Amino acid sequence: MYADTQNDITRQVVRVAQLLLAYGAESELIEEISQRLGKALGLESVELSISSNSLVLTSLVHGRCVTTTRRLREHGINMTIVCELQRICVLTEKGLYGLYEVRKRLARIEAKTYPAKYLIPMIGLSCASFCHLFGGDWQADVITFFASAIGMAVRLYIAKRHFNLLINFAVTAFVTNLVAQFGYIYPVTATPQLPMVASVLMLVPGFPMINAISDMVKGHMNVGISRWGLATLLTVSSVIGITIAMQLGGRFL
Repeated sequence: MYADTQNDITRQVVRVAQLLLAYGAESELIEEISQRLGKALGLESVELSISSNSLVLTSLVHGRCVTTTRRLREHGINMTIVCELQRICVLTEKGLYGLYEVRKRLARIEAKTYPAKYLIPMIGLSCASFCHLFGGDWQADVITFFASAIGMAVRLYIAKRHFNLLINFAVTAFVTNLVAQFGYIYPVTATPQLPMVASVLMLVPGFPMINAISDMVKGHMNVGISRWGLATLLTVSSVIGITIAMQLGGRFL
């Protein structure tokens, strides 16, 4: 294998690892996909070191090592991209893709998100469903729907302007909880406390927490602790927003 070819393969493999880490894949999966893809493209071995905001990859062919480092810029969780990268790896292993096809496919990858006009009402509906499961009446369900939908709209608005994620969660929790207190201001429901609980469930950082535990259990302590720390900070930010809203509404003294 020529040196230029090894360099090119290494760049494609590390790009896959970078995308997997940026879009929320667990560390064990990142290592597995990187090693499988590298070997399918002709590398003898692939060694990967993952940290919270960077990764270092070394490829080996005929005793020649190529090491490259990439910095991580998080893009949020997107399982569509993670599945697409896994598909590229499988097709390469089957011999359907070579280096050119992998490079071309990676160049076309882009994050696709659901339109806000669909996402906002669906978030409202999901939180309203939780309120109903908690025992809320239909009036409480309606309040939860509007509170969480308005909160999601605020969250998307702030995210679009690239504010810090912690500020995003705090402001979203504040607005959502403030709207959810409608049942206390106007006694239209017998369960006014449930909308205040159910409407902010959209802010629970479940995926980062699951990934954090999975990483720590499988030996990736640095990444696991980093992800756990981020999930904890997001939870604290949400609590701060909720607490301020409850203080203003006189619900928490």
